[in-house]
Amino acid sequence: MSSHRPQLSDVPSTDHMHRSQARLITARPDHLAAARTTFPAEARDPAELLSRETFDLLVEDLRRGHHVTRGYAERMLGQALVFLKAQANIARARAAGRPWVRIVPTVPVDPAWHAFMLRSQPYADFCAEHAGAFLHHVPFQDEAVLSGDALEATIPELQKTGYMVDLEFWHGERSPCCPPECASPESTW
Repeated sequence: MSSHRPQLSDVPSTDHMHRSQARLITARPDHLAAARTTFPAEARDPAELLSRETFDLLVEDLRRGHHVTRGYAERMLGQALVFLKAQANIARARAAGRPWVRIVPTVPVDPAWHAFMLRSQPYADFCAEHAGAFLHHVPFQDEAVLSGDALEATIPELQKTGYMVDLEFWHGERSPCCPPECASPESTW
């Protein structure tokens, strides 16, 4: 991944992102460095979860489809991969009858998940390798999603993966990734 610092030109149009996220991205560089800190300090690069060829292909899809810079698309995809790795860990725990929590993507992360699903063979391969099953995307809303509690439960699960969590993508915007007509949580499992 590049060490690209976000610039105003990195901000997608408000058709693809809420204004509050645009303000967050254009914050001062020293603020961004602090916002990108994660635990553990030795967190791995989420780009490692894919072949370089697949990662670059998806970054280009995001760059073209969402009118963002390459650096922003890399970060966006990286956070979708961290989310999917956490989701895979949860799917394995659930299948084994272990305790699990529901996690949710944020508005800037969800489009990268969508882009990955459109490349169905690499997505299916990722799911099989990391979750042992296909990770379906079934948007839902409940009180935890609407209140932000689901997002608060998401961040620790992301950090447990050992991959870098770019907190800029996980703090600030509290709106769910789906419209109000989303399915109820009972219909998603």
